[in-house]
Amino acid sequence: MQPKKRYLLVLLSCAFLAYCYFGGYRLKSDGVCGDAIETSPDFRWSGIGTRPDADPSAPHRHCRMSNCFDFGRCRGEFKVFVYPQADYMEVDIGLNPAPSYQKVLDAIVESRYYTTDARKACLFVLAIDTLDRDPLSADFVRNVPSRLRKLKLWNGGLNHVIFNLYSGTWPDYAEDDLGFDPGKAILAKASMSVANLRPGFDVSIPLFHKNHPQRGGEPGSVHANNFPTRKKFLLAFKGKRYVHGIGSETRNALYHLHNDRDIVMVTTCRHGKSWRELKDGRCDDDNADYER
Repeated sequence: MQPKKRYLLVLLSCAFLAYCYFGGYRLKSDGVCGDAIETSPDFRWSGIGTRPDADPSAPHRHCRMSNCFDFGRCRGEFKVFVYPQADYMEVDIGLNPAPSYQKVLDAIVESRYYTTDARKACLFVLAIDTLDRDPLSADFVRNVPSRLRKLKLWNGGLNHVIFNLYSGTWPDYAEDDLGFDPGKAILAKASMSVANLRPGFDVSIPLFHKNHPQRGGEPGSVHANNFPTRKKFLLAFKGKRYVHGIGSETRNALYHLHNDRDIVMVTTCRHGKSWRELKDGRCDDDNADYER
C-alpha cells in the first residue's frame, strides 16, 4: 500500500464511522436511531451531542457516537474541515506542525473530502500538532488547553478528530496522558489498548516513522505471492528498548528472534538520562549490534 493511501485510509476510517451512524440517522423516523441529534448550520451548538438522559459531567471515556457526536453536521456530502494556519496565527497559536503531522494534513487537504467551508463540514481536524505528546520531544506543543479554548469551533471537541502517535513520557508513556482534555473528540491514535479504546468511536491507526513518505515512489519488487520470500531478510527491527517501564517486556524479548541472518532484531539501551544506571547484562552487546 502506498504511503499516501495509508494516510487516506485513516481519514476513510473516520468517514466510515460517521457514515455508518449517518445511515442510521436517516432511519430515525423508524425508531432505529432515536439518539441522533439535529442542529442548525450556524454553529449554535447548544445542547448538541448530549442525550437528554446523559450526565454532562460524566467522563469522556464513556463517549460513543450516540452521545458525543452531532449527526446534524453530516447531512449531504461527507466533508472534512482542516483549521487554516492563518486562523491559528490570529489566536496566537502560530506554530508550524512537524513534518509528520503536516503530511497527515496535506493528505486530507488533497483528498476529495476536504472543504474550506466549515459550515459544510462533518468532521474538524486541528492544525495544532498533536502527534507527539511526549513533553521531552522537540515536537511537543505546549499550552494546548489554552489554545483550544481560543478556537470558536472547538465546542468541547464535538465532531473533531485528534491524531496522536505518542503520549505520556519515559518511563511510563501513559497512553491517556495527552497533556490536554480531548473532550468529545474522536481519537485517531496509535498503540491504543483495549482498556482505553472507545468502541465504535475511536480509530486505531498505525505508528508510522517520521520519515515515512507522504506519497509512494517506485513500485515494489513483489510480483507474485511466492512464499517463502526470496529476499535476504525475512524480518527486521531496529529501535530502542526500555530496560524497565511500559513496553520493556516486549522489546526485551526480541533478542530471542534474532539470528543475525534473515531475521535481524537489534535494540539499544541508550534511552533517557539514566540508562547507564539501569542497564542490564545484555546492554553492551545489544548496543554494539545496534551500531553495527
